[in-house]
Amino acid sequence: MGTTPTEVLAFPRIKAIVRDNGTAEVVVAGNSRVVPDGDSLQDLRNNALALVVGEAQTLKRPVRVQIEDPEGHGELIVHPDNKIESVSYEPRPARRRAQAPATTPETVAPAVIETVPMAAPEPVAVPAQPAPVEETAAAVERQPWPPAPMDPDTAADATSTPAAEDTSTNGQRITEAEVPQAAAAASQAPLTRRSLKETSFLVSAPVLEPATKGWRGSLTRLGFRMDPSPEELAEREDIRTVSQHWPGPRTIAVVNRKGGANKTPTVVMLSAILARYSGAATVAWDNNESQGTLGWRTEKGAHNRSVLDLIDSSTELLSPSTNAAEIAKFVHHQTADKFDVLRSDENEEGDHEVTAEEVDIAHQVLTRYYRLVVMDSGNTARAANWRRMIDHTNQLVVPVTAIEDRAEAARLTLQTLESRGGHDADLARNAVVIVSESTDAKRSMTGDALKRAKAEAQRIADGFEPFVRAVVRIPYDPAMVNGPIRYEALQPATQRAWLAAAAAVAKGF
Repeated sequence: MGTTPTEVLAFPRIKAIVRDNGTAEVVVAGNSRVVPDGDSLQDLRNNALALVVGEAQTLKRPVRVQIEDPEGHGELIVHPDNKIESVSYEPRPARRRAQAPATTPETVAPAVIETVPMAAPEPVAVPAQPAPVEETAAAVERQPWPPAPMDPDTAADATSTPAAEDTSTNGQRITEAEVPQAAAAASQAPLTRRSLKETSFLVSAPVLEPATKGWRGSLTRLGFRMDPSPEELAEREDIRTVSQHWPGPRTIAVVNRKGGANKTPTVVMLSAILARYSGAATVAWDNNESQGTLGWRTEKGAHNRSVLDLIDSSTELLSPSTNAAEIAKFVHHQTADKFDVLRSDENEEGDHEVTAEEVDIAHQVLTRYYRLVVMDSGNTARAANWRRMIDHTNQLVVPVTAIEDRAEAARLTLQTLESRGGHDADLARNAVVIVSESTDAKRSMTGDALKRAKAEAQRIADGFEPFVRAVVRIPYDPAMVNGPIRYEALQPATQRAWLAAAAAVAKGF
């Protein structure tokens, strides 16, 4: 038989505290244990629960733990085998504090409305009922929800002394004695029926799905339906954004005049996320004027064809009689991340440089077979193929690692496009800058040096923010450094950051 929650000892007293400043601790019998850092609240929760599981394993029995974080508080039962049971959980309500009145209301003497003498009713005294002055603030605090907004005319009547006469809707004055007759006449007025076209029985608001992440998600799986946290709602919105389908093909250009600025990894990650979530046919195109590196960071298909082979076969590929599957002869499919790669020419003995006209041909072919085209680029903004790529671009992305010369090259790239005016300038102003933490520095630094690296990345991000549409920061991840890049190989925090970057890009479509 299993252990029921009431049988679990409350000794030692354990409390797991996760704070919104990125710190957490587990207190066991008054002794505080620092929780390892995490990139998100969820990481801190997991690390805190790992310490509690260790305590349960040491005691060889389940333990009670009081949980507290920015989203709520409650009690869990944690077993040595990582099983977690919920005893209670209460979400933390958003606090709304009403402002006290600017001035203290004066006490109003009871007012008596004298009516015109009539046979039946006698004059009725209607006293005003102001709240006592000393209880006004406390009464506001006790209200669980703010009162419904009052109509301005009603508010004016409520704060003024009642008059002995009123005004009807047509502007004629009536006395108190005439009010009953006016009300009776209004009740006999014909009703205005609405058209059936103006209403619907369908519910337009989407149903909010319960939480799936964090402690809220754990409680939902235990049978307590919990609303998602703001963090989870933001992630759902980013997923919705990148899952859209747009009318007509869209082209993304990833540019920076400096090598080593993370262009190719950015192309891979944007292609992977857009293809995974939207399901749209997506191709990553290495538009280097000679030989690029996109083929080195992605899977290779069963052939060696490149963009030059696709251009040579463009007449056949553009023929109405050609089957859509024929494009597979020229691209390299990414089996896990669901997009294709069009490689640049990798012939070591070749010296062909792609021309502007060849970019036009390749783009015409690709936009027939794909809805999303993500273009890698070389380092020469003056090259013919680079400039023609810009002509076809719908959304510009400027990647930069948190190193000064890469950031400066990104700034000069944007400045060059802005100075050209027209379409180029619009792309620069609407660009998305993606700042990645320095990979070289991360491999050799610890402690304070890592904090300085993060601060440098933030400084560079802040510097670009006034000049472009969006800036997104990406944390360091060793899976991005060498070899083929796979979305599933990234840490959860890195995946979340790239999802936010892809959503920022998709909003420009």
